Amino acid sequence: MTPTPSIPKAAFWMALSIASFLAMSVAGRATTAEINVFQVLELRSVIGFFILLPLVMMSGGFPAMRTQRPVAHIARNIIHYSGQAAWLYALTLIPLAVLISIEFTTPIWTAILAVIFLGERLSRPRLAAIVLGLIGVVIIVRPGVGSVDPGHLVVLGAAVCFGISVVMVKSLTRTDSVVRIIFWMLIIQSVVGLVPALYEWRNPPLALWPWIVLIAFTGMSSHFCMARALGYADATVISPMDFLRVPLSALIGWLLYSEQIDAFTAGGALLILMGNLLNLQRKPIEPAEVAAS
Repeated sequence: MTPTPSIPKAAFWMALSIASFLAMSVAGRATTAEINVFQVLELRSVIGFFILLPLVMMSGGFPAMRTQRPVAHIARNIIHYSGQAAWLYALTLIPLAVLISIEFTTPIWTAILAVIFLGERLSRPRLAAIVLGLIGVVIIVRPGVGSVDPGHLVVLGAAVCFGISVVMVKSLTRTDSVVRIIFWMLIIQSVVGLVPALYEWRNPPLALWPWIVLIAFTGMSSHFCMARALGYADATVISPMDFLRVPLSALIGWLLYSEQIDAFTAGGALLILMGNLLNLQRKPIEPAEVAAS
């Protein structure tokens, strides 16, 4: 059943999604300060699998998780895993607000890739969105002005990986449910990340486990809550709410880590967000794409 449209309910679920994303950022920084990125991802996938199990049982159990497209799932998850690893690593290199700002270029890369691989039309609003997003990145990164911060390039690579992942998810949602896509995401990424995680495995100290559980939980809840919000309102209503993550992440970075944001980063972030708003005019975002990306 399609939920009855409701702005208050959409805002409620979107607030939970934003809170989850911000908590995941803080938890990610806390965990990567103690253990390596690959170990964090492995623990996140394994714990996330058990968190997902109730939804799997409600969706018909393990027999309902069978897929006819294993190769597509494997390819998508190798790329998505690479993006997640880069995103977590970037957390250790650059301020939160800068990371989130560059991460918001994901829809821009998705638009470019959808034109190339899915044959979608390159409309004027979409072209303007791409141009604004790219200019915003150049302003933040400022190549040629001193040395480029490696963290900027790492998170930019993560955003490109996420864009490729979203395009592949668009294809997968034609045949597979959201729960099935997430199920295989957790299974495949657990297998892919096992060897690099074990290579420098370090038993997490007891005090770190709440952060590990938090990053596993928020990794699921952030996308689930956004998908629920999209069930109550269009993407043109929901996505501008998501842009609150940029100033809120700047506030958290200032309060917890004494991070400062310069005018270039603020201006570049504004252009990226304007590009996203233009990109929203082309078509609504599907909840399935959000939940599985």
